[in-house]
Amino acid sequence: MTNSLLPPAGPQRVLALAQLSNSVGDGAFYVTSALYFTHVVGLAPARVGLGLTIAWAAGSLAGVPLGRLADRRGPRGAAVLLALGTGLAVASFLVVRGFVPFVLAACGYAAAQSGLAAARQALLAGVVSREERTGLLAHLQSTLNAGLAMGAGLGGLALHVGTREAYLAVFALDAVSFLLCAGVLLRLPVVKPVHARVGADQGRGQGERGDALGVLRDRPYALVTLLNTVLLLRMPLLSLGIPLWIAERTDAPAWLVSALFVLNTGAVMLFQVRMARGVTGLASATRAVRRSGLVMLGSCAVFALSAGVSTWVAVGVLVAGAVLQVVAEMQQSAGSWQLSFDLAPADRIGEYQGFFGTGVTVARTAGPLVLTALLVGWGTPGWLVLGGLMLAASYGMGPAARWAAGRRATAPQVRQPVTVN
Repeated sequence: MTNSLLPPAGPQRVLALAQLSNSVGDGAFYVTSALYFTHVVGLAPARVGLGLTIAWAAGSLAGVPLGRLADRRGPRGAAVLLALGTGLAVASFLVVRGFVPFVLAACGYAAAQSGLAAARQALLAGVVSREERTGLLAHLQSTLNAGLAMGAGLGGLALHVGTREAYLAVFALDAVSFLLCAGVLLRLPVVKPVHARVGADQGRGQGERGDALGVLRDRPYALVTLLNTVLLLRMPLLSLGIPLWIAERTDAPAWLVSALFVLNTGAVMLFQVRMARGVTGLASATRAVRRSGLVMLGSCAVFALSAGVSTWVAVGVLVAGAVLQVVAEMQQSAGSWQLSFDLAPADRIGEYQGFFGTGVTVARTAGPLVLTALLVGWGTPGWLVLGGLMLAASYGMGPAARWAAGRRATAPQVRQPVTVN
């Protein structure tokens, strides 16, 4: 990374270093895990898919209570413990030899990952100002992509070697990377839990009572999360939708799948920070999301044009569609980050971020079914339906955000978390 991609020194750079430390291990894990469980452990691909679906469903349920734990007990301590828990879950894959142990280990991994994401967001909110959050998240996204790219290279070496020991080395690397992440997070100042200073029910408006349902009672925020989940259907597009489209509907070469992945990762690394600079509040966030819907519709229309044309015309059209797609991705990411923080109560950041983060899990779980039906089943019309769905969600975000902001404005404010050294 160049200096322009590094966040400022201090807590922001420490958070980036923590992100980098475990994303390298994750990158290696992502490119090797499927083959390890099928070729080395001996699980059928269908059982691996079923186990991961169960695991991520469990992870989505765990995000809110673990986020609430971070609010009540302090986000730094919660993040450190969840990073250690994730590392332990990855290490348990080293001894998995059957389907049931695989599902149990995967559930532990997914739950710890979901909780860690929520606790990190709460920690971020406690160590940087409101105005700095979206910019820092853009830096962290760039760091994430850089780490995943480096890790994918290491994973590729393990795939080339192809031995059981090479796969186990990758899993050990990922487990150690989360131990490093926990150590780096300990360098951050302690963020006092807001609930230690503010009564659990003080300052909450209707629908925000501290009961078991918690954030689920906040219907405006739930609507914002639902719309964002629709927009996140772009996530499995690059890993599943476009590869299937290229193979089934175009004459483009198979290597283009890898080239488009590199294009996407490189663009996010280089331009996500710049793309997020104009997002500073609710109004600019909803504009960014709305623009992302328009660009995504254009991207889907361009992708649809790649069917029934010559090989190199298809390559050019697919590259153009991928460029539009990554622009939409960066706009949507910047806008959604701002909305997820600004619309959450200051004393419940972890809980609300845990809920908002379930959109990623739902999109990854339901996305393959939706994209396969639309793109492989319907062909060109399916692209237009997908683009129209994302456009509608992006334009619905403005009214939903205004509704949520209005509800938040009627509730008494609580003080922001404070840090102590």
